[in-house]
Amino acid sequence: MQKAIDSSKRNIFLIGPMGVGKTTIGRSLAKHLHLEFIDSDQEIERRAGADIAWIFDVEGEPGFRDREALVINDLSQRQGVLIATGGGSILRPENRACLRARGIIIFLDTTLEMQLKRTAKDTKRPLLRTGNPAAVLRELKQARDPLYNELADIKVVVGENGGKRVMGAIMKKLSELNCQDL
Repeated sequence: MQKAIDSSKRNIFLIGPMGVGKTTIGRSLAKHLHLEFIDSDQEIERRAGADIAWIFDVEGEPGFRDREALVINDLSQRQGVLIATGGGSILRPENRACLRARGIIIFLDTTLEMQLKRTAKDTKRPLLRTGNPAAVLRELKQARDPLYNELADIKVVVGENGGKRVMGAIMKKLSELNCQDL
């Protein structure tokens, strides 16, 4: 998976499934690297003046994905940002192109069991409003993992390990890619 990284890229984009910890890890990593942290889902909500569940209810997933594409394009043009993207942001080719061209992409992966544990009590995720969240998460993982892997400059598996261990793994991989100037 090792790719040559353009060290002039000053942005980092976190991709991966819902519940993996992109926002939590992203905040810590951004602080450590002196980057501005932005959660793309929170930015969508801020701009819409409504939460994601409402957007899904009123506009459906296509309407949400349209909003997401605008936000990803806008935010990824900035410099010195770390963006935690939504789990499905990689579905649209235009989003993948923006991320690929404008920064270093880190895929935070986890097991289905860990995802289930982390999302069990979360009522804000529209795609999990179903009688069988495990089946939904399994289906999403099968569909999205190839895209996550294709895009990733770095892949880190998040398990029961604490945030410090995940941060250490990310920093080690960034240094292996000669990204010390971040």
